[in-house]
Amino acid sequence: MTIEKRIIAYSIAALGVIYGCNEADTTRVAEEAPSKATTKSAQPNAGEETGTQTILFFGNSLTAGYGLEPDQAFPALIQERIDSLGLPYKVINAGVSGETTAGGKSRIDWLLKQPVDVFVLELGANDGLRGIPTEQSYSNLKAIIEKVRAKNPDVRIVLAGMQIPPSMGQKYAAQFREMYTRIAEEEDVALIPFLLEGVAGQRELNQEDGIHPTVEGQKILASNVWEVLQPVLEKEA
Repeated sequence: MTIEKRIIAYSIAALGVIYGCNEADTTRVAEEAPSKATTKSAQPNAGEETGTQTILFFGNSLTAGYGLEPDQAFPALIQERIDSLGLPYKVINAGVSGETTAGGKSRIDWLLKQPVDVFVLELGANDGLRGIPTEQSYSNLKAIIEKVRAKNPDVRIVLAGMQIPPSMGQKYAAQFREMYTRIAEEEDVALIPFLLEGVAGQRELNQEDGIHPTVEGQKILASNVWEVLQPVLEKEA
């Protein structure tokens, strides 16, 4: 199956899930997110004392590991790789199911109360599947990056790219895909071309809803992320 067909199959299933979700549940998860995100960082200054730096994964249900245990989501798998290499980094998973770029723009300020040395931005999929104008998503993603840099000018940023099906319109799909490349170039950040490469549309790698990766699917996401993230970490470690 070609990548385009996998994206189409994946996204058609995603549309049904997104629009069939209970809005109250999505809101509840978003409201609870800050407390969950900080459970792994109860002492914000601990990293400064030990020399350990913080990697903040900021995203939606893909980052949160929807339907799985926390240690099965790709940020936790990244932590395992980091530990195996003896690199001085601590991962914080700040993924929230149903998050949009607008929601992320509002939420990021709270999370920036703690030091962030490496920022992995994974948002936009929910915007695309809802047909939100790409200029709005573009503006929100840029604003998030600007806020993160305002707190730490030396922060290293990785942007996770996403794609949507041509069924949303060829022009819109192309603009959405190119939005990530455009931001990566303008903001000089590392880019993961397509976070779901090798997983989208693969039935055996997704849960019953056809959208959220299984344990094995999350392992592939971790590999996709690590390919781009590892050079960023080793360069500055």
